[in-house]
Amino acid sequence: MKKLAIFDFDGTLFDSICDVVICFNKALTDHNLPTLTREEYIPCLGGNIDEIISLVLGENCTPQNLEAVKETYLEYYNASKKELTLPFPNSYEVLKKLQDKNILLAINSNRLNYSLNEFVQRHFSDIDFVAIEGHDYPHPSKPHPYGVNKIMDMANVKADDAVYIGDSITDIKTAQNAGIDCILVTWGYGNENDYENEYVSYVIDDICDLLSLFEEN
Repeated sequence: MKKLAIFDFDGTLFDSICDVVICFNKALTDHNLPTLTREEYIPCLGGNIDEIISLVLGENCTPQNLEAVKETYLEYYNASKKELTLPFPNSYEVLKKLQDKNILLAINSNRLNYSLNEFVQRHFSDIDFVAIEGHDYPHPSKPHPYGVNKIMDMANVKADDAVYIGDSITDIKTAQNAGIDCILVTWGYGNENDYENEYVSYVIDDICDLLSLFEEN
């Protein structure tokens, strides 16, 4: 059985896109730039905030636009109550059961650390994560394995005893770059190509399926 479960955040533990869309579209409107639909935002997700904004802006991406939109977006997002950002159903219950099985739990995301900690404290305050690693400038973001390697060092766990659980190609590449197994979930922001990636050990449609997988491994 694996000793360490490292979870992606957006699209894996939390359904976060609605608040992101609202705040991004406000920022884009403020700078007279085209807004996007929810479906158009989904392929832009997965990277760090600069990478996301670059994809959102598309042909309008200039260094000036990127910095302006990022500053305005973060102002809107940080001031927002973010009431639409919620854990996916049963995620808390599964984390609690894994914790009761003495599985070490961690989060690795391209969100900034303060944002991760805000939601963890709000919804998962009694889950004892061994580490919560967001994108820590100037260190590299996912899919670089920096965050995963740091988590494994903190947990004193080897790669063979860890598994990465995510929803998209970014998570697959992160796991692959770190040399650990990958479980992909289908309720997030991935697509069929991701689910068919040969590096993925398991694809699950229900987070409760993790419990049986940790019994089998």
